[in-house]
Parts: sequence; structure tokens; C-alpha cells
Amino acid sequence: MNWRKIWDFIWNDNSLLSWIVNVILAFIIVKFLLYPGLGLVLQTNHPIVAVVSGSMDHNGNFDSWWKAQGNWYEEHGFTKQQVKSWKMSNGFNKGDIIVLRGSKTLNPGDIIVFQGNSDNPIIHRIINVEKEKLFYTTKGDANPDSSEYLGEVNIPKERIIGRAVFKIPYLGWIKILFAQLLGF
Repeated sequence: MNWRKIWDFIWNDNSLLSWIVNVILAFIIVKFLLYPGLGLVLQTNHPIVAVVSGSMDHNGNFDSWWKAQGNWYEEHGFTKQQVKSWKMSNGFNKGDIIVLRGSKTLNPGDIIVFQGNSDNPIIHRIINVEKEKLFYTTKGDANPDSSEYLGEVNIPKERIIGRAVFKIPYLGWIKILFAQLLGF
């Protein structure tokens, strides 16, 4: 086997076949090396998720969002300053990528990805921690309340996939559009 010819074909050939091989190689490297490696480092099986709903969208800045949602948070014991100090206090949008990390300690205000009552994982903010039983309750920032139907109440630790660390805006649209194209 001539490795130089293979190397040349992959990196220098501009044919359609070379392009197809490059796409397949990129997929294999990301799917079987990068993604699992990142998961190992970040201590979660799903280190990167694309946001596919608007449940955490603030539609503007924090203050305009607070005018619409602040009463709910105040009624549940959270002050405006407290909520503003939370990570990603301005929420995030459909199409953003969220990087996750496994976490042993979770607190109100943390954003988690968890398996709810549907096939798709949910990414919402913790609004209550039941310390004795270690159950969590979440709420989407743009949602009016927590939904038992979605499985946002009494979430056990086993259903939590990871805690949001940071976001990468818009990059998730690649996954969303690809999934729509394939009919997922």
C-alpha cells in the first residue's frame, strides 16, 4: 500500500470521490474520536447539544425578559439580582450549541440537560432542588411554569445528562437543518 498516494488523494485531489472520502473521514473522526474524547474529558456521554426549541429564549435583553417573567421568579423566592447572577442569565436561542459537563453538585440557576418524558432531551434551568431525595425541578426561562407533562418535576440525578458550561451561538443550526433535511 502506497501511503503517499493515499495522503495525496485525501489532501490534494480535487475530485468528487476525494471530497466524499473527506466527508466520511471527518464524520468518523468527529463521531468516534472527538465526541467520545470530549465526553471523557467533560465527564458526560453528551458533551455537546444543539438547542432545538425556544424555551430558553429571552427575545431581547435581561430587563425586558424580567418584565415578562420576573413575577414568577419573585413568587418562588428569587430576586432580580440573584437571577441576573446566574450563568447564561440572558438565556439562549434555538440553534445555539451548548457544551455540557458532568456535575455532582447542582443548584438553582444551573442549566441542565436531562431526559424528560419525550424522546428528546430537555435543556432548562433548575429552579428547585429537593435536598433530601435529590430531585430537581426545572423551568424553561421563556415558559410560564414547570411542566409535569414534560417531566420537569422530581427529576432524579440518573436522568441528568450534564450541566451547561457555555454556549456557541448559531452553530447548532447545522444539526437542526441536517436533521430536518433527513426528516428526523
